[in-house]
Amino acid sequence: MVTTLLISVTIVTSLAVFLALLMVIADATIANYGEVDISINDGSRQYTVRGGKPLLKTLGEQEIFIPSACGGRGSCGLCKVQVVKGGGSILPTELPWLSEEEQQDNIRLSCQFKVKESLEIKIPEELFLVKAFETKVAQIRDLTHDIKEVTLQLVDPPEISAKAGQFIQFQVPEYELTDEEVYRAYSLSSAPSDSTKVELEIRLVPNGICTTYVHKYLKEGDTVMINGPYGDFYLRESDREAICVAGGSGMAPIKSILLDMKDKGISRKTRYFFGARSAGDLFLIDEMRELEKTLPDFTFIPALSEPQPEDDWDGDTGLITDVLDRKLENIQEAEAYLCGSPGMIDACVKVLKDKGIPDERIFYDKFA
Repeated sequence: MVTTLLISVTIVTSLAVFLALLMVIADATIANYGEVDISINDGSRQYTVRGGKPLLKTLGEQEIFIPSACGGRGSCGLCKVQVVKGGGSILPTELPWLSEEEQQDNIRLSCQFKVKESLEIKIPEELFLVKAFETKVAQIRDLTHDIKEVTLQLVDPPEISAKAGQFIQFQVPEYELTDEEVYRAYSLSSAPSDSTKVELEIRLVPNGICTTYVHKYLKEGDTVMINGPYGDFYLRESDREAICVAGGSGMAPIKSILLDMKDKGISRKTRYFFGARSAGDLFLIDEMRELEKTLPDFTFIPALSEPQPEDDWDGDTGLITDVLDRKLENIQEAEAYLCGSPGMIDACVKVLKDKGIPDERIFYDKFA
């Protein structure tokens, strides 16, 4: 009986290895698409590339960087391009991220479909301004037990031009969790006025490729490649009250926006609600209190959902949505800027809409 079982296991294993070998051979031969042409924006830019890789990676090799918060895993939906010609049918992995209108316009996720034939695509012109930067790790600082602040000094080019609230993509080299270079998106927490460096707030995610690398392997003095800036999460020009809401590392873009307001002398009324579980999850409190002194009409409101007895907490408590519901009145003319997990943002959007702020004045950056 045991012998029969061992023989069966051996046969199944051998078949699996054989099929895997066939797939490798097929990918190297049958799936060899040779050279193909990519025409961008009605032929204003044209490239001849080796076929077979996802469009996102293929464009990146030409130093055309399409925003992607998930690094090409198909889990953020940011890397959209319009395919005018070529590209084949929309794949099932793209459908959750595309509206019916986008599907009709042949909008595609560039990380999901491979370049197998010549393509004509359209992308926003501003993406041609995105650059790759060589940086050096100037400082790594613990903000909480699971969030590190990483300061990168720009080396080449030596300066970056970004708006407060935008993000960059951080390149992770090959190491034990990945057999190829990958990118992950992180919002800038630093003020745009200091264009020679960028600060990032990186929270440890269990088995996260980039977060594990940063928390366990990255050292001061290391070289890091980034590209950017990206994103349309930034403070709009108006005199409306700004209501900011964040949780965890969602602090980063809000901090950048506040520092930018200080540098530019923007004095509009601003309230910043920051949600954390317990006092150990709060950080940059002193910096926020200092901004209350130097930034006109700014109020920082931290709240704990599960304060511990040892926290000796006398501030606001409850879910951040409960705090918003209690403290916000007559805000129909305000704007809202939210950053954090999708669940938190969706819940906060509902509260703000119920309070009278329309969709077009609620801006957010979801950290998946």
